[in-house]
Amino acid sequence: MADERFTEGKRAFEEITGVPASAFLDSLATTAPELGRFVMEWEFADVYGQTRLDARLREAVMIASCAARGATAAGVLRLRIGSALRAGLTRREIADICVQTGIIAGVPAALAALQIAGEVFAGTPEQ
Repeated sequence: MADERFTEGKRAFEEITGVPASAFLDSLATTAPELGRFVMEWEFADVYGQTRLDARLREAVMIASCAARGATAAGVLRLRIGSALRAGLTRREIADICVQTGIIAGVPAALAALQIAGEVFAGTPEQ
């Protein structure tokens, strides 16, 4: 069962992010390989496998959550903005999510999220 969850999680990770799961797992291989497995099984196999949220809404939630966390979630925010674009959110919608997050998380968090969004947008062809 655990290997099936891991395999399903890797498949979902790649589908959602457009990034090879091996790249993410390799980045943790020497420091915390169990965390990589946990993320694949719990987040991508279990949570995404059970959610009733569509991909656009799920990615909007992820952007808002990461933006609210600020610098500690900057790397994940970068990844999730790419995932949001893949899920069909527009650049304007992503920017608006970052701005709205600033109401609760603060203007510095919103500005930092918008800066990251701009960097992702610059490296991503407009659709």
